[in-house]
Amino acid sequence: MLFRSLYSPLAAALRDGGFFNRWLLIVTVGSTMVLAGCGEGAASKEGDAPPPAATVRTETVETRDVKIHGVFPGRARGAREVEVRARVEGILEERTYDEGAKVAAGDRLFRIDARPYRIAVQRAEAGLAEATATVNEARRQWDRVEGLFKQDAISARERDAARSAVELAEAQRQTAAANLADARLDLSYTDVKAPINGVTGLETVPEGTLVAVGDLLTQVTQLDPIHLRFSFPETDALTRAQGQMLKGDQALPLTLILNDGSAYGMPGRIDFTNAVVDSATGSVTARAVFPNPDGVIRPGQFLRVRVLLELLNDAVTVPESAISQGADGTQVFVVQDDKAIATPVELGPVVDGAQVVRKGLSGGERLVVSGLPGLRHEAPVREEAGQGETKPSAAAAAGSQVVAGRGR
Repeated sequence: MLFRSLYSPLAAALRDGGFFNRWLLIVTVGSTMVLAGCGEGAASKEGDAPPPAATVRTETVETRDVKIHGVFPGRARGAREVEVRARVEGILEERTYDEGAKVAAGDRLFRIDARPYRIAVQRAEAGLAEATATVNEARRQWDRVEGLFKQDAISARERDAARSAVELAEAQRQTAAANLADARLDLSYTDVKAPINGVTGLETVPEGTLVAVGDLLTQVTQLDPIHLRFSFPETDALTRAQGQMLKGDQALPLTLILNDGSAYGMPGRIDFTNAVVDSATGSVTARAVFPNPDGVIRPGQFLRVRVLLELLNDAVTVPESAISQGADGTQVFVVQDDKAIATPVELGPVVDGAQVVRKGLSGGERLVVSGLPGLRHEAPVREEAGQGETKPSAAAAAGSQVVAGRGR
């Protein structure tokens, strides 16, 4: 191509010019052809040269024990919330407690007019005395009849009648005794007492009101311990079960997170996990128990609980910057023989800013963590100058616990 482009002007010059011009043109064309040939050869060699090595930053993959936690919202409830109701009817004469105050089991909360019930007790006592007298008379009669029967002075029929009278009198006395016990019990119910230790609520009816049996008077809530009911997703419940922690973690300590983000000072535990998944929400209900001696946690509060979901021994964690997407899915680049080798991986959760890798890495690999844009499989790479072996963090070296917050 180059020869043809030069031939036409050269031929014209040879026809029209003199000897010197002809000689000059021949030398010029020859030089140009030589230079062009050299240029094409250089370009050909440049196209065949490998691409320059990309400069990347690498880290050595380390393994450590990782505890994966989930953080779930829940509502606090008293360990026991007992409704205090009237067990007898009458006039509510007095409230004897301060609303919202702590009470002990057996403390009197209300007083109902007891006069009708004292009268009932007296009536029952009189009935018992009468029944006792009847029994005594029946026994004396039996003693006389028994003696006469031995003397053949009376018939067996009369003897049996006397014996039946004694038995009937004994039954009537037992009935009278039961009536007295019932009257005394009703009298005791006029003093309405706290059924448990706890904190009282508001009175629901004022003093002077005629209350009926079963009317709600107030409520007593046990604050120590305190319960927290929460739900976590079915997948997290399955993770716990697969990790064989469902039985053991009932006793493992939990952390309660207060509304200001701080951790509650006393650890708790899970004492109940529902075996049935809620079909509407796809979640599992659980209950945590926390000591609450000072009443810091109040029923009705919305709080968060941090629950241990999974324990990974010798888990591989890598920086999130090392993760990329390739043709075959999620991958990382491992440096081998100064080349970046694309390695497919299966990811776990992100733990304290580090990505857990469940499959694909075993530890000890040199991993590209910076310079990934444009990087291809088996591309030549050059690690940054002065970069040494990456040491594990102090927390990892000490086998510290890493928390993964799974906010719900």
